[in-house]
Amino acid sequence: RDLEEAPCFSTHPLPPARFFVNFPSAKQYFSQFRHMEDPLEMERSPQLRKHACRVMGALNTVVENLHDPDKVSSVLALVGKAHALKHKVEPVYFKILSGVILEVIAEEFANDFPPETQKAWAKLRGLIYSHVTAAYKEVGWVQQVPNSTT
Repeated sequence: RDLEEAPCFSTHPLPPARFFVNFPSAKQYFSQFRHMEDPLEMERSPQLRKHACRVMGALNTVVENLHDPDKVSSVLALVGKAHALKHKVEPVYFKILSGVILEVIAEEFANDFPPETQKAWAKLRGLIYSHVTAAYKEVGWVQQVPNSTT
C-alpha cells in the first residue's frame, strides 16, 4: 500500500506536530514547514502529514518484522543513512521523536497501554535508536556545528 495514500492520522493526533511544537529546532530540517508556528497549521499541513505517514510506516514495518532481525536492521540502516547523508539530521532527534510518538500512543490508547506494554515500547525505542546511530557511525557521521556569524 502506498504510504502517501494511507489514511494515517485521519482521526488521531499527529505526533510530528507535537514534536515540532515542543522541539522547534527540529523544523530547521524541513524547508516546507520550517516557517509554521501554529500547531493547527502543522496538523493540517499535507507535507507534514505525508512525512508523518512515512515515519509511522517505517515504525510499522519494524514492529511487523520484530521476528526478523535482519529486516529490522535493514530498514533502520536505510532510515539512518538517509537522515545522516541526505538530510543531515542530528541523530538525537530520533530519540526525541520516538519519545513523542510514545507519549501520543500512551494518551490515545491509555486503556490499552499497561506498564508491560509501555516497557516493550521503551525497549523498541532503544532498539531503533541504537540501529539508527549505528548507521550514522557506519557512514562516518560527524556532528553538525551550526554556522556562526563572525
